[in-house]
Amino acid sequence: MIKVALAQINCVVGDIEANSRKIVEWANRARDQKADLVVFPELAITGYPPEDLIFKPNFIDQNLAALEMAAEAIRGIAAIVGFVDRKDGLYNALALLEEGQIGAIYHKRRLPNYSVFDEKRYFSAGKENGIATVKGTRIALAICEDLWYEMQIDGDIDLLVSINASPFSYTKLKTRFEVLKKRSRELNVPICYVNLVGAQDELVFDGQSAVIGADGELRMLAKPYEEELLICGDRQSAVSVPPLMEQMYGALKLGLKDYVRKNRFQKVILGLSGGIDSALVAVIAADAIGAENVMCVLMPSPFSSKGSIEDALMLAENIGVETKIIAIGALMEEFDRALSDHFRGREKDVTEENLQSRIRGAILMALSNKFGYLVLATGNKSEMSVGYATLYGDMCGGFAPIKDVLKTTVYRLCEYRNKIGEVIPQAILTKPPSAELRLNQTDQDELPDYETLDAIIKLYIEEDRSISYIEKLGFDRQVAIKVAALIDRNEYKRSQSPVGTKIGDRAFGKDRRMPITCRYSES
Repeated sequence: MIKVALAQINCVVGDIEANSRKIVEWANRARDQKADLVVFPELAITGYPPEDLIFKPNFIDQNLAALEMAAEAIRGIAAIVGFVDRKDGLYNALALLEEGQIGAIYHKRRLPNYSVFDEKRYFSAGKENGIATVKGTRIALAICEDLWYEMQIDGDIDLLVSINASPFSYTKLKTRFEVLKKRSRELNVPICYVNLVGAQDELVFDGQSAVIGADGELRMLAKPYEEELLICGDRQSAVSVPPLMEQMYGALKLGLKDYVRKNRFQKVILGLSGGIDSALVAVIAADAIGAENVMCVLMPSPFSSKGSIEDALMLAENIGVETKIIAIGALMEEFDRALSDHFRGREKDVTEENLQSRIRGAILMALSNKFGYLVLATGNKSEMSVGYATLYGDMCGGFAPIKDVLKTTVYRLCEYRNKIGEVIPQAILTKPPSAELRLNQTDQDELPDYETLDAIIKLYIEEDRSISYIEKLGFDRQVAIKVAALIDRNEYKRSQSPVGTKIGDRAFGKDRRMPITCRYSES
């Protein structure tokens, strides 16, 4: 059997020149480690997903030229590389490169068109099985989704190689290994599975490339969230899959890191309230890009408690980030004066509460414009679901790291991070959550308790369950109706929220596409 290297690399969408240079560099590294074949992820030349760049003829031309350059440059080792092929249509393809030549080419047969995937918009489906031979080893070829269906291979094969851009979700790894186990046993061959690593907008590719034995057992597993050259057969140690919270925290960290780095920002800025959501975002940011690149701004109002300010400052000191304090009381008074004639005869209500949030948003955006910082929004999925957030206030920002994290999971992630090193003060973890936009306010004044709310959100959004179904599970019908109504009527807010890392099975954004103008309602 030949010696195979899996090149788990981080590509940048559209940076064809840099991606192709990296492919050549890693092929040389694999050759130097005596590998016979090196395998790169799906669409490694273009980055994944290239989306509507596919419609640009020059983009396809550059990708084909880069493939030819890589073929010419890679010597002394065979390489399997993902690219976009153009024949009678456009194809998600792989090519075998060997001694300066482009050999076997395979077109992806199964095009995913669900969840975050939209491949039928761009590609034609291949019709033929892919077979390549390297040093007498007969290899069946697959590209990502192909592997999730039964494969009929003509003749005997020695190995199945699958190239992938499989994004992370908290249920994906278990399902992925179940598919690999099933396919290896059906074909009675080992599988070399290489997965992309890195983040692209809301998607995080976790890597965790793997070697599966013909018996379906996991033999080798690459590190999550890191580039790695996995030489098949080199490791003898036991394979362990990271615990769920470790996986989720790693995905959030990489999602933020790559969004900042690939969009050429140096530093980020966020409002630090003393609450748990902004605390988690601040810690993730410090872990992802370094505390020296994180600015936290405290913007106390007359309703901010002394404890919240102290907790925020303690957190900032623990993680070593710079802080600014900009009190907004005087600005609130100016707004009150400017609007008093226009609001005469009306009681103070949520309007004045939201003004506080919008003042804070304007301050963060001003600092962002002046110093070039990327503003991080700190809202979680529970808040985004029911609209418990202020448009142009706490929703403003360029990236929302915990947009797909339910409130109950926010607490679990904070507890996980504190086990690594206790940086989040216990007071933040134990006090009742509050926006502190009025005296003695708590989140539960307007919302069900978060255990109930998050359970209903998962059922209604991630599983598309009806109110009747939710009620049969034991939830109060009126509470379910209220939550569903809030979800339905706040689509317009979510459509204007910043992009954020997807970690679940159904995130807002690419994953869930609902009409904004809509008369249908479960409630």
